[in-house]
Amino acid sequence: MNAAFRLINRHIGRIMTCISVLCALHVSPVLRAAQQPSALRVDYADYNPLSFVLKKFGWLEKEFQYENVEVRWIYSSGSNYALEHLNSGKIDFASAAGLASVSSRAHGNPIRAVYVFSHPEWISLVVSRDSPISSILELKGKTIAATPLTDPYYFLLRALASVGLQKSDITLLPLQHEDGRAALEHQEVDVWAGGDPYSASSQLESGSRVIYRNKAFNSNGFLNITESFAARYPDVVLRVIKIYEQVRRWAIRHPDELAIIYADESGLSLQVARVILSRVDFSRPVPGPDDIQLLKDAAPILVKEELVEQGSEMNRVVDGLVDSSFASKQVNSCCGKQIKLKTGQRGDVYR
Repeated sequence: MNAAFRLINRHIGRIMTCISVLCALHVSPVLRAAQQPSALRVDYADYNPLSFVLKKFGWLEKEFQYENVEVRWIYSSGSNYALEHLNSGKIDFASAAGLASVSSRAHGNPIRAVYVFSHPEWISLVVSRDSPISSILELKGKTIAATPLTDPYYFLLRALASVGLQKSDITLLPLQHEDGRAALEHQEVDVWAGGDPYSASSQLESGSRVIYRNKAFNSNGFLNITESFAARYPDVVLRVIKIYEQVRRWAIRHPDELAIIYADESGLSLQVARVILSRVDFSRPVPGPDDIQLLKDAAPILVKEELVEQGSEMNRVVDGLVDSSFASKQVNSCCGKQIKLKTGQRGDVYR
């Protein structure tokens, strides 16, 4: 009898060993896909109000605390620096305007735009309080400040093209956003292609005047990652987007608190913060056909002004850039049921 029991136990032991090996073989790809980086490097930017809320609340830190993943915050003063830091490996999640992201992709940087943090009207052409200029028809021969490789720069080029002008018809002074504002207010340039929050601040605090707006020439704010990061840490991308979604929905439900946090954390006045937020639409966080078409309509200016290689297939570049797969999973699955908005309220509210 004892010999029979020993024989049965040996067989059971062998079966359990085989099952363990098979389970290990099956699970290991999942474990590899769910591996975590030692640190998560995320940017925050004046043109991404949600990033300030995310940073203040510490929700990313809480999301990754049990894996001991450190969250490091890096400030981006413009889309150009955000994308430069992303492509050089200094950050993992970069806030950047859509057309700037297209330009980066067209120059061979393997990046993906995976989430829309805002649909803003954040750019305008601005002159000083006492400037005689009142129309873009008067810009030929003028000195204009703009930040290369950012949406205000591309906005300027499209505005010029709309009245038959091009870059060679003006004197371009390449300055970072805040320096462009200073140059305008010190009358060192005739015009400034300004983006919020700097443009709104200059208008409200220094009396600068807008001579040209065009909502159609604004591209959206995208959260960008590299293809290598997406391939190595797909679970991390999903979780970061999940937390961004929580922040976005909180922001829609709490517009007054959002303005206060944005003002306090960015150093803006509350009045300026409210004006900026009034121009931002936080709906439609999943990159969709409208976002893609907007970029495809804008991209030819990059070819026309020789900012990318001639012959670049810009439609293909845009298609390669925009990736809705991560956001669509999280937006459709997290935070509950979508409900009807109250009158005057933007975006999606979830319970």
